[in-house]
Amino acid sequence: MAIFKGAGVALITPMKENYEVDYEKLAELLDFQIENKTDAIIVCGTTGEPSTLTEDEHSEVIAFAVKHVNKRVPVIAGTGSNSTVTAVKLSKQAQEDGADGLLVVTPYYNRSNQNGLYEHYKIIAESADLPIIIYNVPARTGCNILPETVVRLGRDVKNIVAIKEASGNISQIAKVSQLSRGVMDVYSGNDDQIVPILALGAIGVISVLSNVAPKQTHDMCEYFFNGDTEKAANMQLDAIPLVDALFCEVNPIPVKTALNMMGMNVGPLRMPLYPMSDEHREQLKKALIDYGIKVNQR
Repeated sequence: MAIFKGAGVALITPMKENYEVDYEKLAELLDFQIENKTDAIIVCGTTGEPSTLTEDEHSEVIAFAVKHVNKRVPVIAGTGSNSTVTAVKLSKQAQEDGADGLLVVTPYYNRSNQNGLYEHYKIIAESADLPIIIYNVPARTGCNILPETVVRLGRDVKNIVAIKEASGNISQIAKVSQLSRGVMDVYSGNDDQIVPILALGAIGVISVLSNVAPKQTHDMCEYFFNGDTEKAANMQLDAIPLVDALFCEVNPIPVKTALNMMGMNVGPLRMPLYPMSDEHREQLKKALIDYGIKVNQR
């Protein structure tokens, strides 16, 4: 059974000016997403700056989101790490705090081989009785989990139920979909490929775009599922300039900047993430305005 179907937001983590997590703002963002039809909340994924959070902060953000959302939509906790032991610890805590599922990125920097990846995920899955989404984003991790390994995990481990595919390699994603039918759900991990990956059998997206355009991203998926593929495709094409702007510098620098431009006041980035260049800020501002999003700040 799918954890969710449609558009799940890979939510940013708002900060105060002193770089503490801003829980009051986090509550506002969670409500904003749910009010605008987001189908699931993903906290402490890449967009949530987990690598700059302490382990205690990481778990506190997850626990807060679970409590505030209060079962209105599923909350999926990012609990991946380049250390299997740390990923197990975070996953156990997320289960204790009431998360509905886990998003577990491939172990970055260590760049394990395929057998190591299999064992890594198997150990995490056995430690926490929650459905797990494998997260494949080799451009950031330096580690690509192959379709055959994904499907092996889906067949062998009952609670590994899906993959977020952000490799950008449509041929690889097609192979995952072909091999995993009846075994694993597939989610797009790239906002510029939502409709193409839905066409390959995916059931949704885990989206950065949803931070600034939650209803539009939900509706894009909904039109596709309801058979209006032309409308969904046009929405995908209309979003491309904004998606490009949201990734013109490393995520989540642009999306956090965009939310501040929109007057959401989500605060600064934690180092080593650094403010956008003026040139890219202007590109982002124009893309937001052209997409129909009101910009309140420079």
